[in-house]
Amino acid sequence: GESGGITQHIGAYKVDVKAEKSITFLDTPGHEAFTAMRARGAQVTDIVILIVAADDAVMPQTKEAISHSKAAGVPMIVAINKCDKPGADPDKVKRELSENDVLVESWGGKVQSVEISALNGDGVDSLLDSLLLETEILDLKANKECLAVGTVIDSKLDKGLGPIGTVLVQKGTLKIGDPFICNDFAGKVRSILNEKGERLKTAGPSDAVQLQGFNSVPKAGDLIAVLQNEKDLKKISNERQKTRREIERKRISFSLDSMSALIKEGSIKSLPVILKGDVDGSIDAISESLMKLNNDEVEIKVIHSAVGMVTESDVLLADASKAVIVAFGVQVSSIAKLQASQAGVDIRTYNVIYNVVDEIKLALEGLLDPDKIENIVGKALVQQQFKIPNIGFIA
Repeated sequence: GESGGITQHIGAYKVDVKAEKSITFLDTPGHEAFTAMRARGAQVTDIVILIVAADDAVMPQTKEAISHSKAAGVPMIVAINKCDKPGADPDKVKRELSENDVLVESWGGKVQSVEISALNGDGVDSLLDSLLLETEILDLKANKECLAVGTVIDSKLDKGLGPIGTVLVQKGTLKIGDPFICNDFAGKVRSILNEKGERLKTAGPSDAVQLQGFNSVPKAGDLIAVLQNEKDLKKISNERQKTRREIERKRISFSLDSMSALIKEGSIKSLPVILKGDVDGSIDAISESLMKLNNDEVEIKVIHSAVGMVTESDVLLADASKAVIVAFGVQVSSIAKLQASQAGVDIRTYNVIYNVVDEIKLALEGLLDPDKIENIVGKALVQQQFKIPNIGFIA
């Protein structure tokens, strides 16, 4: 259902399995731009399912996902997908995985591997059984009686509901009315929704739910913790906000000043960018992809990034810093559009991440100094020269 038919957001789903057991899945995008999302996914899961296409084998993103899994110290199960396709070669996948230090059980290793077809459902039950077996071996348990602690997987700003965070509860039980702190903002749980939009009264360990009650849009990866004393909550929140404001004031003034100084000197050409996106994870992914485009002659500076539609304040900042506004999956307010056309600010809207990176890359190439290449078209050797008055030398 996403633009371009590709996963561009992090998703969370709960699946009921036999014997009253359920598994929560986090679905992270496979595109190379979403490194940060995959890293975040690996850090909050108990088991990583590495999905490799049988007709494609190990790709650069697969190697990167293996690294994330190892860095997070999370066990892995390999799902070899598209086994129903002609030309599918599961043994090739296993061989290439062994070259990347992932040895599956059928090759004498410890990593479980299951051959599946997402298209017709073959092997999916075996995959669920493998997951349950792995959880029993690892003896995965959590305390559900303590105060809830969880991680924000993703976040967005909803027109009607305000800031919403997708939270994975890691321990304790989250209840409606619980006061919590998330990064430097206090909040109170106003509603808990599951992935089907159904309202819940509580959420326990391993539940992925949408929470309403944040004072501002939380950052993906933020820790959320429930506290009993609301007075302590406000005190901690105020102190953290004060620290953040001081850091931001220093950072923004420095980056804008240093940028204009560098442009005046002519020592560097830079493309300042303001990023606005529908969810925080996408902003992370785009920002990381744009940073990879930097080179010795031209650099990209993301001077501001936030969740939500493009507003007048974004246009004012872009005008002051001569920046381009990149809007990913969000609208531009009518006042901001009018203001941008008057100020000559460029607002570019996208729905597919490939297009963002490709267009910015082209813009950067437009800023690059042209390469000076000497092309020799012929050679000659001077055999003799004559000096003629009023003319000079003739060779």
